[in-house]
Amino acid sequence: MWELFLHEINKKNVFCFAFRSHHRTFDLRQKYFRKMTRIILITGGQRSGKSNHAEEMALLLSEHPIYIATAKVWDEEFRQRVERHRSRRGPCWTNIEEERYLSRHDVSGRVVLIDCVTLWLTNFFFASREKEVSTDELLAEAKEEFDRFTSQDATFIFVTNEIGSGGVSDNALQRRFTDLQGWMNQYIASRADTVVLMVSGIPVNIKSRL
Repeated sequence: MWELFLHEINKKNVFCFAFRSHHRTFDLRQKYFRKMTRIILITGGQRSGKSNHAEEMALLLSEHPIYIATAKVWDEEFRQRVERHRSRRGPCWTNIEEERYLSRHDVSGRVVLIDCVTLWLTNFFFASREKEVSTDELLAEAKEEFDRFTSQDATFIFVTNEIGSGGVSDNALQRRFTDLQGWMNQYIASRADTVVLMVSGIPVNIKSRL
């Protein structure tokens, strides 16, 4: 059944107005999401289509989904990029910016897209450099925050990056972050109902649990 649902997402180009004209989207929501708490993980390489697929999925599940941006705005150029992305998504989205503490936002009963886990972990990573926190301690902190956040009765769509596939870096800092990212990806995937791997814009369903 979930494969059919993913097929519906893949073949539709979903915009905000779709919910006023395509009644079947409501049928899909009722059929596949009677259990409200659900975790979906979308992973893949850079420019693999992760964010677009996640946004289409969120819009198919809700008229007014929440978008949580985890990126830290470093400079004016990046701020402009964020504004362009926000304008592209349109007014049907509720936009939230949160660098680390996702759980302080009440998303109960909503469909929420978190984009992305990599930038979220980056914020933990660089905040810890002054305290000399170990990778294991960072991972534990991220897991605890993830568990607090996903304890809410909601549908969560996490976007993450599949990094480290190109070999072991000769940079110690990069190796440490790759370990943190990989272990956190495994943790989220183990708790997810659905995991989708994006390959060149094509979603490959690698885990389904109804």
